[in-house]
Amino acid sequence: MSECTPTDEDFMRLALAEARAAAESGEVPVGAIVVKDGRVIATGRNAPIEGFDPTAHAEIVALRAAAQALGNYRLEGCTLYVTLEPCAMCSGAMLHARLARVVFGAADPKTGAAGSVINLFEHQQLNHQTVAQGGVVAEEAAELLRGFFKERRGNPHPLREDALRTPDARFQNLPGYPWQPHYLSDLPALNGWRMHYLDEGPALRQAQPDQNITWLCLHGNPAWSYLYRKMIPVFLASGGRVVAPDLIGFGRSDKPKKDSAHTFSWHRQVLLEFIERLDLRNVVLVVQDWGGLLGLTLPMEAPGRYRGLLVMNTTLATGETPLSPGFVAWRTMCAQNPAFDVARLFARGNPQMSADECEACNAPFPDKGHRAALRAFPAMVPEHPDDDGAAISRQAQAFWSNQWTGQSLMVIGQQDPVLGEPVMRALHRSIRHCPEPMLLPQAGHFVQEHGEVVAHAAVSHFHSSAP
Repeated sequence: MSECTPTDEDFMRLALAEARAAAESGEVPVGAIVVKDGRVIATGRNAPIEGFDPTAHAEIVALRAAAQALGNYRLEGCTLYVTLEPCAMCSGAMLHARLARVVFGAADPKTGAAGSVINLFEHQQLNHQTVAQGGVVAEEAAELLRGFFKERRGNPHPLREDALRTPDARFQNLPGYPWQPHYLSDLPALNGWRMHYLDEGPALRQAQPDQNITWLCLHGNPAWSYLYRKMIPVFLASGGRVVAPDLIGFGRSDKPKKDSAHTFSWHRQVLLEFIERLDLRNVVLVVQDWGGLLGLTLPMEAPGRYRGLLVMNTTLATGETPLSPGFVAWRTMCAQNPAFDVARLFARGNPQMSADECEACNAPFPDKGHRAALRAFPAMVPEHPDDDGAAISRQAQAFWSNQWTGQSLMVIGQQDPVLGEPVMRALHRSIRHCPEPMLLPQAGHFVQEHGEVVAHAAVSHFHSSAP
């Protein structure tokens, strides 16, 4: 009994699988395959956004792969299957490659060069003719494109093509994290990327913004707003409002594909615009790790918005003093092991956390494509006076030393291997009128994992010092 010979429809469905993979990566869903002698020798999918390459159409990607497979830039006797009618660039490349046939799915009335706008394949003056055939599995290919663009037109926060978005399913039923998500994407600095934040507290906050404390909780790397789950209930029970954003690249916020999207100045600008947009007032700034590196530079821009500072295991990186040995070791580890297990990191430093809690810390990062921020942030810490963020951090240091008039509370996790108590003591000396730090002998870098006791101390401290 002989095997069935694959049909054009069979091969087109393989191209459709490539198109769906492109859509999952945020690219326009177009896929292609190259077939010779009834065998697939190459595949391709749209990747111009991912590769910053205007020529990386599915057809070009597939042609390059086929030429490598055959060891010849001439692809005589080959057929290329593509889900969308090729454009002039791709049609020209197919002719130069001496393809025997091109089979496409949906027509492209805007840029199609196989009959919709022009037909490069019908010009007899050319020294090679490639047979073009359209309409194969056309409706399925067209529906995939319609669905892709419909989602972007109807979604108030469409996913940019140069970013990924962690599936919502990964955030379902996380232990100790029952709050509803909030999103915005129209801050000027965001340029369309979607930013997630929690916003919980008094229903009357819009009418009476100064009646209650607003606890602005800023996380660090590789954490996200989940880190504050033990502190948020205490703050809410005291009558306060809690706002906890996820930095771009973390949590439920969008994840740029490129490490280079992340800079100190850009993330700082996003936070400044975020605070203005929500018109946050009577703020107690709650910071740790990168939440402090960035957050400690914010109040000097609008001191009247801030009432207090709760600072935990962080620093100001001014470029004037060497980075701590613990941080340098952390930075080296991240560079050598960019795929480190976030859940394992939390488990190692916080034995009191359950396995489910540790895994929740890893929820935003299902694969390496979602981890650009985790790779970028360790190297972003300003080390030299001219590094991005160093100058603004020096200005912030002068503000905290000379101009800060609010209340402060410092909490030090004494088991922190990254910063350590000496780093925190140095920061303590630069904060005006900051009382003796609260020491937590069992806490490590992520002080929030001992958050109940910290939050109760903060509520008592800032309510007792109310103006």
